[in-house]
Amino acid sequence: MGIVKISDQMHENLRIASGALSRSINAQAEHWLRIGLLAETNPDLNYSELCQLLLRGDTGGGPLRLAPLDREALNA
Repeated sequence: MGIVKISDQMHENLRIASGALSRSINAQAEHWLRIGLLAETNPDLNYSELCQLLLRGDTGGGPLRLAPLDREALNA
């Protein structure tokens, strides 16, 4: 585990989102990091499809899948 420095504005955004979604600030930041990483490595998938991957645990053998996913495999 390490320390990540973020701007005061981003911290405020995290605080607001975490309260609205009943997550800790750290859990909200981690969620945004996961979604961002999946979005960058799978630009053809929309937000809903990325969330489906997280909910299904279908993010590869490691912490997150870093190779693009086949959209048809997602809907299978």
